[in-house]
Amino acid sequence: MTPERARQLAHRVPDPGHASVVPEHGSVKRREIRFTKMPPEQARRAIELLVGLEYLEVDIGPHVRGITVRYDLLDYTCEGLEKALRKLGYHLDNSLYCKIVRAIVYFTEETQLKNLKEPARLIKQSNQVYIKAYQHHPHGDHDDTPAELREDR
Repeated sequence: MTPERARQLAHRVPDPGHASVVPEHGSVKRREIRFTKMPPEQARRAIELLVGLEYLEVDIGPHVRGITVRYDLLDYTCEGLEKALRKLGYHLDNSLYCKIVRAIVYFTEETQLKNLKEPARLIKQSNQVYIKAYQHHPHGDHDDTPAELREDR
């Protein structure tokens, strides 16, 4: 790749039609939910249903039978949204591609939620654990000879 092409790619403005490709930072997620062909118009009905939820942005997806949802992980999860849609009678796309993407998304969101709920570690004090362990561990730098016998006279 030429340096000129790299600069063009680095400074390009993302296409609004492909907003689901642009990664979000932190706990804000943008996901695509795809539906099966039958029954028709599931995506449109799902948008009408989900627009009423607080802290959830819903839009038409890049795929014909898909929608794009944007949410904070502390409010919603993709698994929770899809489970609710299934309970309401929507049929999600179960192609191999969608199953793999769904499994990865569920795993990453679950892991990120667990990490967000864990207390912060004191990284600056972590070396103290090793210092204490080293002091109590017998090593070659210790001399059992009394100090008065070790001094030069």
